[in-house]
Amino acid sequence: MVHFNWTQLIPGVGHHYIHVATAILVTALLSIFSLLAYRAYKKSPTFDPADKFSVKAVAEILTEFIMGLVNMIIGPHGKKYVPMFGAIFMYILVNNVMGLVPGMTPATDNFNTTLAVGLFTFVMYTWLGIKEHGAAYIKQFTGHLPLNLSPILLLLPLMFVIELISHAVRPMSLGLRLRGNMVGDHTVLGIFTDLVPIGIPVVFYLLGLFVCFVQAFVFTLLSMVYVSMAVAHDDH
Repeated sequence: MVHFNWTQLIPGVGHHYIHVATAILVTALLSIFSLLAYRAYKKSPTFDPADKFSVKAVAEILTEFIMGLVNMIIGPHGKKYVPMFGAIFMYILVNNVMGLVPGMTPATDNFNTTLAVGLFTFVMYTWLGIKEHGAAYIKQFTGHLPLNLSPILLLLPLMFVIELISHAVRPMSLGLRLRGNMVGDHTVLGIFTDLVPIGIPVVFYLLGLFVCFVQAFVFTLLSMVYVSMAVAHDDH
């Protein structure tokens, strides 16, 4: 059964393009938020804690949250990646939360969207690894075997294939995990909302909001881990 979706009121948006319309809507909302946050910062270019709820306060909380994770996973030198991880986190989070709005379907319910974000992560950490190491990035596919032992060299072709497959499945793994969890969460919410439309759904809305945050957090954290491994230097 096909459920009504608000985005279907947009001319040209059929059932098969709901996720595209939602993704565009989320991108527009995040763009507006970014412009408002930038404008607020230009008016008051300080990092003092905000004394009231505002766009600037939300942006500061998000930035501090992402910077804390980056320092923990990558280190202080990873500060330059904060905008990228912040964009990934907010894009996934807002898309997830769209599923809690009656009459809306999150773009992250569609594997095309989650796979695209996974591919973006794959392309970015690969490019960052090549940028950091140059041709030496190929060592990422050797399993970090000691190349000074001749018997070990016989294992290099096997390790290369294994590591290549491991890297290739990462976008699909990220996409499937995100899509599966969000479909499950919104299905449960929909079932209990239909069964008991008053009172009980509040609990599942709160649980759903928590799941939305956790899934955005896990995706972003894994992205940080991949970037950390790609740009890390082997000191041994």
